[in-house]
Amino acid sequence: MTKEEALVVFEDFKIRRVYSEKAEIWYFSVIDIIAALTGQTNHKKAKSYWTTLKNRLKNEGSEVGTNCDRLKMKAQDGKMRLPDVADPETLLRLIQSVPSPKAEPIKLWLAKVGYERIQDMSDPVRSLDRARQYWQQHGRSEKWIQQRMMGQETRNKLTDYWKNHDIKEKDEYAILTNIVHREWSGVSVKQHKQIKGLKTQNLRDHMSEAELILTALAESVQATGMPENIEAGKESGAISRKARLELEQKTGRGIVTDENFLPPAPPKRQLKKRADSGES
Repeated sequence: MTKEEALVVFEDFKIRRVYSEKAEIWYFSVIDIIAALTGQTNHKKAKSYWTTLKNRLKNEGSEVGTNCDRLKMKAQDGKMRLPDVADPETLLRLIQSVPSPKAEPIKLWLAKVGYERIQDMSDPVRSLDRARQYWQQHGRSEKWIQQRMMGQETRNKLTDYWKNHDIKEKDEYAILTNIVHREWSGVSVKQHKQIKGLKTQNLRDHMSEAELILTALAESVQATGMPENIEAGKESGAISRKARLELEQKTGRGIVTDENFLPPAPPKRQLKKRADSGES
């Protein structure tokens, strides 16, 4: 997992977070969120609160605690440790388990620093409208927007299918996604992002129409179980690869390119060389 660390602040509380390029999502320190919720400035007491809460949730049959991961973060003593971290969706459920007047402000804060979908969960159309407006503002054509949204629907159907056919772990989702992607494009998801000069950006938001179409075609996978889905992914990816090769032969240009929708980089300042006037 490639990680980019960053501190964000809620009121007077510093919240550690780590960005996963593979999952394309922020993971936040659970203890830091607990401290902000409870107004606890003592780290050990916040940690003790979380331990007690996690045990209670486990006894109640809640999966919130078990859904937390552990990732390296810099601790107060400056050393790298492995605290509990959670993605925003898990944090949203956790926040609802803590009686705190800070619950709603933290939800709004999370929406700004890492998870707009918090507001969208109660109104899914909101996210669709916002995505369309975002793409329009950044100059995407209506044809591109339509293909992007159709591709996302295909992706959603695929992940829903995986979930109901013995693919449970997030790592397995990533593995299958990469297999399908490499099969049709010839490069991994990470390599594709590197070709386009992307870092934390969503790869699909920077694909051409042809790349989006071939990705959707490759994700027409249906099987049960991890081994079976690997084979199905290779087969559907191969179909999309054949279409890519035929299209490349017809157009004379590669489909996987470094083209993206990133804003142009500001011009580098050039220092003018002064003529040698003998001045020191």
